[in-house]
Amino acid sequence: MTTTPTHNTRHTVVVPNSIDMVSLLGPGDEHLAMIERDFRAEIHVRGNRITLHGEPGEVALAERLLDELVAIIRTGQGVTPETVERVTRMLRTESDNPGERPADVLSMNILSNRGRSIRPKTLNQKRYVDAIDKHTITFGIGPAGTGKTYLAMAKAVQALQSKQVNRIILSRPAVEAGEKLGFLPGTLSEKIDPYLRPLYDALHDMIDPESIPKLLAAGTIEVAPLAYLRGRSLNDSFIVLDEAQNTTPEQMKMFLTRLGFGSKIVVTGDVTQVDLPSGTQSGLRIVEGILDGVDDLTFQRLTAHDVVRHKLVGRIVAAYDEYDAAREEGRQGAPVARPQRRDG
Repeated sequence: MTTTPTHNTRHTVVVPNSIDMVSLLGPGDEHLAMIERDFRAEIHVRGNRITLHGEPGEVALAERLLDELVAIIRTGQGVTPETVERVTRMLRTESDNPGERPADVLSMNILSNRGRSIRPKTLNQKRYVDAIDKHTITFGIGPAGTGKTYLAMAKAVQALQSKQVNRIILSRPAVEAGEKLGFLPGTLSEKIDPYLRPLYDALHDMIDPESIPKLLAAGTIEVAPLAYLRGRSLNDSFIVLDEAQNTTPEQMKMFLTRLGFGSKIVVTGDVTQVDLPSGTQSGLRIVEGILDGVDDLTFQRLTAHDVVRHKLVGRIVAAYDEYDAAREEGRQGAPVARPQRRDG
């Protein structure tokens, strides 16, 4: 058998003098070590000259990575190990997303507050944000930690601040109480607060905390259980429905038909985390089949690759996806592998 030899190549990248090399290569060359590990290439740095040596394809990708990181630094952003990982992942999967520069994805600024910027961190997140701009109704479907609700709320605040809408309405189904809130102790506010607290927490990241009570009191921002939207027509509003997998088909229809003139709707949820009583169908699971072909609405999907929480969250989501897939195969007659017990 004849083995075709691999011809390595050597290329030198000259980093512009305006770029701080520590920002590019990381404290203690942390980013440089990541690049050497992730791209099968030897890397040598002298001043602002970076020499890459290895397989031609790997050297070309590593060079593009450096170019993207330089472009990100030029926007004024810092580069972190997470940035390097995200750019690397985008370059490795470029055949799935041609024409999208990682630097453009990671430099897109949705909202800034108190020196902190909210940006998409993955290609699917950017597509999701772009879809919200282009469509009246957007469904963001994906697992926990993919930013689907957080980004939708950031777009809502952006729309309010730019006067595209007059108010924001944030809603969730209070499914754990069957939306029979009268059976819970306390005032109305105390009853619904546990279900809506995640939305308030996100608001505090996006708006000065001292102005939130005023906006709530004026009705400019409304946070309410889904049942409280029944019978209303919501004009000139940005409406976000979170945890939509816990709506019934009837509730989903009720919510979508609240849309008024000059309004925009974003529906978010995770179809693998339905908390409805056994035998109750999820409105989010069936809505795409019902609305397929309807103009001016879109379904955007995020995956474990879009999880932007702790790295372990992404691995946990991926592991559960594999488990669910195996269970589905088992239902169709294939054996399901049982996890091996590990004694400690």
